[in-house]
Amino acid sequence: MMRAFYGIALGSLLLLTGSIVASAQGGSAQPNGFTNLQVWPVDTPRAVVLNFMNAFNRSLGVECNYCHVQRDGKFDFASDEKREKRVARKMILFRDSINVELAAIVDKPVTAGPTSVEARPGAPTRVLCASCHHGLPIPAPLGEVTSEAEKSGGAIAGLAKFKELRAKFYGGQQYDFTEYALVGIATTALNAKRPDDALRYLQANLEYFPKSSMTYQAMAQAKNAKGDKGAAIKDLETAVQLDPQNAQAKNQLQQLKGQ
Repeated sequence: MMRAFYGIALGSLLLLTGSIVASAQGGSAQPNGFTNLQVWPVDTPRAVVLNFMNAFNRSLGVECNYCHVQRDGKFDFASDEKREKRVARKMILFRDSINVELAAIVDKPVTAGPTSVEARPGAPTRVLCASCHHGLPIPAPLGEVTSEAEKSGGAIAGLAKFKELRAKFYGGQQYDFTEYALVGIATTALNAKRPDDALRYLQANLEYFPKSSMTYQAMAQAKNAKGDKGAAIKDLETAVQLDPQNAQAKNQLQQLKGQ
């Protein structure tokens, strides 16, 4: 219990260690009016529990019924029937154990050797629910979600999934929709020897970022992989024109022209 309470004091955010319910719904009520608290101390203030429940909802982008049983419009908060609630308890302990180790690694001085590193000033480094979930119940990277969609319909399905997620989540914390996103997805396709799929993603990226030097640079790599050296040189010239500081594009352009 003390270890779990330490996790609370650290300001961690992951969900319901226990059930928010009064004794009227069954079970033996604990001092704060809740029933079936199993990870947090039973005397944890009610306001603290409710705060963390709300933080959990925000961190995973869910509502109470994600973990709590709801029947006929009423919650059975004491029930441990749902797997998500049982997993959440384990996740809280897992998060707290990470924070204990993290504090020892990051925040304490390293005394071994003649040049010890001083402890970092300011607030201690902590892992929160949102550190991994970013508003998603299952925090899969964007590239992984796109790759999964590709299994059923190739790059067309992958790009459709990307656009669907962008329309839903753009501006939020869930996914990275910067110009790097589709470039990374295209690079994965190119590494898998699928240059046409890579070009499909990169052309879409130009719709969002028409002056993206890195996109033209990646397009050059895909076209060169297809054997179209002339088109690759043209794209690299565009990349350098858009960003004269793009040293990689300059080097690649010199290499292609040198060939």
